Amino acid sequence: MCRNRGRQNRPALPRGLLKLPIEQTGRNHVWYIRGKITLMSQTFVGVRAVANTSQASTAGRLVSLDAFRGAIMAFMILVNTPGDGNHTYWPLRHADWHGWTPTDVVFPSFLWIVGVAITLSLGRRVERGDSRGGLFRQAVRRAGVLFALGVLVYVYPAFDLSTQRILGVLQRIAICYLAAAAVYLTSRLRGQIVWTISLMAVYWLLMVFAPVPGYGSGHLDVEGNFAHYVDRIVLGSHNYLATKTWDPEGIVSTLPAIATCLLGLLAGHIVGLRRSLRERCLRLLGVGVILLAAGLLCNTWLPINKKLWTDSFTLFMAGLDFVLFAGFLWLVDGLGWSRFAKPLVVMGMNAIVIYLASEFLDEALNWVHWTGAGGRVSLRAWLYDHLFAGLTSPYNASLLYAITYVLVMFLIAWVMYRRGWFLRV
Repeated sequence: MCRNRGRQNRPALPRGLLKLPIEQTGRNHVWYIRGKITLMSQTFVGVRAVANTSQASTAGRLVSLDAFRGAIMAFMILVNTPGDGNHTYWPLRHADWHGWTPTDVVFPSFLWIVGVAITLSLGRRVERGDSRGGLFRQAVRRAGVLFALGVLVYVYPAFDLSTQRILGVLQRIAICYLAAAAVYLTSRLRGQIVWTISLMAVYWLLMVFAPVPGYGSGHLDVEGNFAHYVDRIVLGSHNYLATKTWDPEGIVSTLPAIATCLLGLLAGHIVGLRRSLRERCLRLLGVGVILLAAGLLCNTWLPINKKLWTDSFTLFMAGLDFVLFAGFLWLVDGLGWSRFAKPLVVMGMNAIVIYLASEFLDEALNWVHWTGAGGRVSLRAWLYDHLFAGLTSPYNASLLYAITYVLVMFLIAWVMYRRGWFLRV
């Protein structure tokens, strides 16, 4: 896109950085963004960081992190929008209670990525002398905006404040982001480890020893657990609509969720080490294996459970993220597979917008309806029945609808990417 005039006057980006057009002011002039562009991203001067140098690039943007975020985002949309919820393959459903499926990996991965990005973005700004107090005030503002967007997701389209859900996905991300930013700005690595262990310890003590009226202490079933009790008492009618009396993103389970984000901070420290890429990948892999083992060990007395966000779930899912990201880092930033990862990068660079678009569009398709011979017919049901249901088996038709929905979201992300539109919260 950048030809002739202007090219000779622009300093060449280091090898391994992919230039991204942001604003075209003339036929041959393209400006490039410098500075933060999204809420939970590292400082940007391109899409790909220089990863083969002896020092991890904090001046660049790790394309592997964007690719990892984009992969998680695409999978999230896939599992959230089946054509028929009654015909969904088991890997695309959450575990009913104890245990886990690939779908349960999605949300903790987002929180873990937030932690990695905090280390890369805030770390660089602290190094250049920015006020920690000023950085925290910015984090408060961003968390507030993100929380408000999360509330808006559940307000739309009914606007029923009597049962308005207070907590939720973006709300939990906002809380965890703010808490992790505060911990990062006020402590060093050792202190961050202490905070992580302390949060999980407090959660374990509450879940095992805090009594629940009518049930006693230590119950981890749906009705008798302490987290459910707190949500029922504090949130009342403002819980998750499907469960009514408790919220899977509830109050008590937010403690280990913050620990998930803090474990992402630890990964960010490894990425930023002045070591070769190979050594950093091996360290990520090693820590991941240790966390996986710790999660399986904890599973014996506090089962892996996404809805409760148990300590075993926190450790196990963070271990998976360490291992998966080590692979992304090696393949994308190490071996240079950025071209193959570009669709994921496109999805990952506007993750908040794509999440909101996927939620609002799905709600709109369900809200638009009419009365047919069999009763209420939503636009979503009509589209599925007329375009997908007759093509193949119920399970494959449901999957095909979800894949199509992912492609629609990718098209939105691609248009924004091509036009240089990036949400800055």
